[in-house]
Order: sequence, then structure tokens, then C-alpha cells
Amino acid sequence: MTDTSLRANFLSFSGRARILHTTWFAFFVTFLVWFSHAPLLLAIQESMGLTDQQIKVLLILNVALTIPARIITGMLVDSYGPRKTYTAMLVLTAALCFFFATAQSYEVLALARFLMGFVGAGFVIGIRLISEWYPARQLGLAEGIYKGMGNVGSAVAAITLPTLAVMFGGDDGWRYATALTGVIALAYSGFYYMNITDTPAGSTYFKPNKSGGMEITSKRDFFFYQLMNIPMYGAMAVLTWKVAGLGLLSDTAAYIIYAVLAAIYFFQASKIYSINKDIFHTPVEEVLQYNFKQVAILSICYAVTFGSELAVVSMLPLFFRDTFLIPISLAAMFGACFAITDVISCPSGGSISDKFGRKTSLVVLLCGAAIGFFAMSQITGEWPIAMAVAVMVVSSFFLGSAAGCVFAVVPLIKRRLTGQIAGMVGAYGNIGAVIFLTIFSLLSPAAFFMTIAVGIAFAAACAMFLDEPKSTLAEVMPDGTIQLIEVH
Repeated sequence: MTDTSLRANFLSFSGRARILHTTWFAFFVTFLVWFSHAPLLLAIQESMGLTDQQIKVLLILNVALTIPARIITGMLVDSYGPRKTYTAMLVLTAALCFFFATAQSYEVLALARFLMGFVGAGFVIGIRLISEWYPARQLGLAEGIYKGMGNVGSAVAAITLPTLAVMFGGDDGWRYATALTGVIALAYSGFYYMNITDTPAGSTYFKPNKSGGMEITSKRDFFFYQLMNIPMYGAMAVLTWKVAGLGLLSDTAAYIIYAVLAAIYFFQASKIYSINKDIFHTPVEEVLQYNFKQVAILSICYAVTFGSELAVVSMLPLFFRDTFLIPISLAAMFGACFAITDVISCPSGGSISDKFGRKTSLVVLLCGAAIGFFAMSQITGEWPIAMAVAVMVVSSFFLGSAAGCVFAVVPLIKRRLTGQIAGMVGAYGNIGAVIFLTIFSLLSPAAFFMTIAVGIAFAAACAMFLDEPKSTLAEVMPDGTIQLIEVH
């Protein structure tokens, strides 16, 4: 290999590395802001005189909008490109952060927290961008690094923001600490815009032929897609029910929201039909078809992996405290190990998927997670606490690896729809969280862990029907010609 070709390869790698690290930090910043309120809830409650029920509502509102936001963000990134979309997301993140930090009433605080749910959709943008820069043999690892490092933003918020609030001092210390994360987001938006391109030089950024909904390539998949949309609205209905159950929403208001959700679903269904009505008369060329079954299976797998992770992280400290009768500070440290494992598990899952195949890796990792949660359901106070923590960490590793494996497959289904597919799969992660958190409120911890194990086992069974991604993807060029893109 000549010096010139070696230098070209190095520059190419350098370009990819720059894109990856610049983008995972953008994800990190959005999660830093999105979860900035959680470690400051006590200070917020004391400063504004909020009740425990009002605090619970803020926690629910923080995730309510994320489900539709991920779908919308997926459409935007496919149509406008990651560079513009992520920059706009970071600016929006800063604006909503300042809105929350300056709220003087509970109503404004709640509205700001509800709108902040949109920030949780930033994750989807980087999935599309990284798939444009990395070949399939490295894609799983790159997406895993992006997901694992970005998730650390929530942990950093928990560690740093309470200290910053104390440093600023006074009843408004939490406001300054929160606003500081907004300043970081705003400053980084400019840096991101100046340092990112949507594709490597000479590559084409494929966009959807139509906007407003996902393109479907067969009549069967059209109805399958409509069916898969129902749980999204169901999850938002459950969140409405939970808020009403806290007594902070009247029955009449709840019924109105249910009716609005139903109306939006049917409106969306008609919009999807108008976008895809041609498939009922003219079949899509076989080379341009994709199987929506792939999207549905990955959505189910992400619902049980990321969904259970969000639910488990919220209850582990109390579980360790009550099971082993240890101080809450020590219990919180043990519980934090579950989330921190993501830094290793997500890239590991992606790398395993690159080396051993997408389908096999996903099935094996899901089975490992199911066994791990079955073991967690057997934990009692008679166990050595070190063994309980070890079982938890191993379970977390398999769970995070499986989640990383999911997004090693997402970009290999249909290139121009990657954002929308990632949006739907990501939305199902939040749907899973709503389901598991609701189940947790009804069951004992042991039964909760067993339920998760059963859910993951079901997802593993579904993953058995996943098709290994093809070696090439077909896309339509701007001039109408069909281009085959090598992905292996």
C-alpha cells in the first residue's frame, strides 16, 4: 500500500472518528439537559413549595412527549439531514431548559417539563448520521459507542447538578444549575453545525420520496404498520390515566385527552394511506421493497431492553435498601452500577453483532438477559450482597448489549428511512418503560423482575423470525436510477 493510500485511509478514519465523537457528545448534552431535573427535585420542591403528587406528575410529564417526538424527529432527520436537525434540536434543548429554569409557577414548570420530553428524541438523529459514515462491518460498534456514551449524560447530571446547585446557593441554586446545562447546549449547537457533514465527500444522502409518514412497500405491511402504531397512543393514554389517578387531572379532561389521542391516530392512519395508496394499485419493485416485519421485531426487542432498563434504574436503590437493610446512599451506588454498565455493554453488543451476525447475536444476548432477570427475581436478603450486585451487573450487561445489537440492525433495513425506523424503534423503548413502570406499581420486586424476564424471553422468540440484513440496499438516485449500496 502506497504512502498516499495510507494517508487517505487515515484521513477517512479520522473523519469517521470525528463524526462519532462529536455526535455522541451532542446526544450526551441532550440527555444531560433532559434528566437535569431529577437530581434537583428536592431543591425544586422546597423552593416552590410543591407537593409529592406534583413532583410525581413532573416525572411523568418528562417522558410523555418523547414517544411521538421520536417519530417526528425521525421524519425530520430523513428529510433535512442530521446536521441541521441536531443543531436545531440543541437550540430547542437550550430554549426549553431556560424556560424550565425561569418558571415561577407550577403550571409553567409542568408545561416546560412536558415540552422537554421532545429533547429525548435527539438520540434518533445520530443513528442516521453514523450509519452514513460507517460501513456495516463497523456499524454496530460505532452505534453502540454512540448510544452508550450518550446515555452517560443522565448519570453526569445526577452527579454534578446537586453540587452546582449548592455552590450557587439560595432557593434559586437549582435554577442556575439547570440553566447552565442550557448554556452548554446552546454553545454546542454552533460547534456541532460547524464541524459536521451529513455524508462523506462524494456520497449521496437519500431522502424519503414523500413526507408525513413512513413509506411502506406492501399491502400487508401497510396494515402491520397501522397495528404497530396503536401501542404508542396506548402508552400516552396510560400516562394520562396515571396523572388523573394522582388527582391532578379531572375525569372529564382525561376523557377529552383520550378522544384527542384516538382522533390523532385515525388522522395519522389516513395520512399514511394517502402517502402509500399507490401500493394498493401498483406493486413496488421487488428490489426496492423492505420487510416491515424487521422494524416490528426490533421495536419489540427495544421495548423490553431499554424499557426495562429505565424502569429498573428507578427502583433499584429502594430495592437494595429494603432487601439488604443498608443505607440509601450505599444502595444508590449499587443501583447506579446498572446504568453505568451501558458504557461497556452497548458497544460490546454492537461489536458482537458485527462479528457474529445480527440475528444470532440478538437472540443470544436477549436469552442471557432473560436468564439474568430470572436470577434477579430470586434475590433475597439471605444472599451475599456481593453476589446480588454481580447478578445485577451481568444482567445489565446482557440487557445493554442486546439494546446495542438492536441499533446495529436498524440502519441496515432501508437507508433513506433510517431516521423514521430509528424513531419508531426508539419510541417503543419509551412505551416499554411506561408498561414496566406501570407493572412495577402493581407487583412486588421479585414478581416485577420475573415479568421482565418473561417479556425479554418473548422478544427473543420474536427475534428468531428476524431476517439477517441483505448485503446490498437498493435506493433511488435523484435522477430516477436505482443504485445498489454495498453494506457488508
